[in-house]
Parts: sequence; structure tokens; C-alpha cells
Amino acid sequence: MDNPFDLTDDQRAIQDMARKFTADAITPFAAEWDEKHIFPRDTIRAAAQLGFGSIYVSEEAGGIGLGRLEAALIMEAMAYGCPSTSAFISIHNMASWMIDRFGSRALKDKYLPGLVPMDIMASYCLTEAGSGSDAAALKTRAVRDGDHFVVTGSKQFISGGGENDLYVTMVRTGDDSPKGISCLVIEKDMAGVSFGAQERKLGWHSQPTAQVNFDGVRVPAENLVGSEGEGFRIAMMGLDGGRLNIGACSLGGGQRCIDEALAYTKDRKQFGQAIADFQNSQFMLADMQTELEAARILLYAAAVKVTANAPDKTRFAAMAKRLATDTGSAVVDRALQLHGGYGYLMDYPVERFWRDLRVHSILEGTNQVMRMIIARDMLRQ
Repeated sequence: MDNPFDLTDDQRAIQDMARKFTADAITPFAAEWDEKHIFPRDTIRAAAQLGFGSIYVSEEAGGIGLGRLEAALIMEAMAYGCPSTSAFISIHNMASWMIDRFGSRALKDKYLPGLVPMDIMASYCLTEAGSGSDAAALKTRAVRDGDHFVVTGSKQFISGGGENDLYVTMVRTGDDSPKGISCLVIEKDMAGVSFGAQERKLGWHSQPTAQVNFDGVRVPAENLVGSEGEGFRIAMMGLDGGRLNIGACSLGGGQRCIDEALAYTKDRKQFGQAIADFQNSQFMLADMQTELEAARILLYAAAVKVTANAPDKTRFAAMAKRLATDTGSAVVDRALQLHGGYGYLMDYPVERFWRDLRVHSILEGTNQVMRMIIARDMLRQ
């Protein structure tokens, strides 16, 4: 970008394509997906036909080989219709990228032809019941047995759990330090893989979430992503991009709710005039847009840094995720307030966004952990 505060023509074209797809294929149906807990496989695969299932998978491997800013633009656009569905596609992108970036040629050839069109879908498995923010304390163990690893343990809060075909899983192959963690691709149908009941969640109703269990699962050694002991580093690198994407989902959801609040306040009349004419409403709307734009600029800047592999990319990804997700939730909360009692009803979309965006400050690293990452990086200098 010649001007870091503007987009190139190609980036605008990508953004426009994602917005059109969202308007046609996501927004009209998202309320029903939420209410009836529908997992929209066909819509997700239609997004993959546009390349949205392999945004930063290399062109050599069949992906569209774009940068993290382009990915953020796509996620933001789709989240305008449904943050839950956009976030699901983000997670698949992260898992696919890990295989493309760190996997062997055999592993890429084995899985990427199905992952790129989302004929097969992938989950990212790091969190466990006993290791959330303390991710490096994971207990799922993989023991080498000839040309296989035998995997035992379980993973918690897994998006796509029970529905997806592949699970890119962090396992302990060595000591109790982060360097004892490796990454394996585990198939849904391998003997010993099972799933807990679907979680009953506040939001994100359009995507499945379940515990994933491994009971002596024999995984071919060729399914190792990277080398033994590299798993935690790979997981953290994946999260740099994942944090940008989830922040972008908050931007898209926040913008949708600002637009909904604008339309509602111009139409709704109290005390003989539109509530948009009251200065209080105008100040709220102005603050909402100002704060969201500030978060957007930081996230776009962080995305450029991650693409460029800048030394401060992780700090900026953490700052952008923290600000965008907190701001998105705050914006949606105020949009609901501007709707009054109607905002609390499922007849209006704001309550769905209020529920969906709340989890964004928890997953991909809580916003408290983001502050830890930022401060540690500051203190190292």
C-alpha cells in the first residue's frame, strides 16, 4: 500500500466480492441459522469456491495466496452478515495454513486438495479442560510407536468438533516445557477418536462446538506438522493470524450494528421527533463509529506486519485483537441500547451480534493474555 491508511484497487475488489457474497448468501439466512442452530455447510463451501477457504494457503498448493490484510477484509465482510460463520471459516484457514506452511510435501498432497475447496474441513485443537490461557500446560500425549504416534487425551471447546474431518492437534511428545509440544493432523474416522455432546452456547449457534477425545489413536508419523518439538511455535504463529481474523469479525459485526442503529434511530420517533435527532443519540453514534474506525486502522496495520513477518508482528496482532474485540462488543452493546426494548428481541439482529461477539474477547487468547503479550514485549526492549 502506497498509503497505509487506504486500500489498493485489488484489495477493494476482494472486499467488494466478499461483501456481495455476504449480502446474497449469508445475511438473509443468518438469523435462521442462529435460531435453529443450523450449520450452513453449503454456504461455507460456496465461500470456498471464491477462495475463502484458503486465503493465505500458497497458490502452489491451490490456495489464493493472499496476505493477512486481504484475509481480514474478507472476514470483516462476512461477519457483517454472520460473525459465527465467518469465524468458522477463519479457523479452517488457520489450520490449512499450518499444514501448507509447515507440513511435508506428502502431508500437503494428502490433505490440501480437499481442504482448499472445503470438501474436507479442519479444526484447530489446542485448548484443554485444564489448559486454557496456560496453553503450554497441555496434557494430551503422543507416544512414538514405530511409524505411528499413539495419542491419548482430549481437547475442549473445539470449533467444528464432531463435524469436521481433520483436527490439527497440539500434543505432548517430549518434556513438560513448550519445546515438548508437537503438532499432528488427526482424522475424524481414525479409531479411538470420539466427541462430546455439542456445547450449549450463548452465541455462535451456526457452528458446532464439542470436546474432542483421543483414546489410543494411532496417527501415522507422516501426519506430523513440522518437526517434533515445534508444535507450540507453530500454534502461536497460527494464532497471530487467527487473532487478526477474530478482530476483523468484531469489526464487521460492530459495523453492522452501527448501521442497524442508524436506520432504527432515524425511523423511531419519541417526544415528537426521530430519536436520531436527539444530541444524546448523535453523540453515541459518533463515538461508536470513531472507536470502531480506530480499531480498524490498528488491525489493518497489524495485518500488514504479520504478512511482512515484522519483528513486532505478535505485539501488534495482540494489540489489534484486544482493541477490536473489546470495541466491537462495546459498540454492539450501545447499538442494542439505542434500540431500547426492541433491541432485546430476536426480531432485530442486534441481540444476535451482542451474543456472537462476546466470545471474541475470550478465544484465540483472552484479552487479558493479549495485555500480557503486549507488556512483555514492551519490557523486553
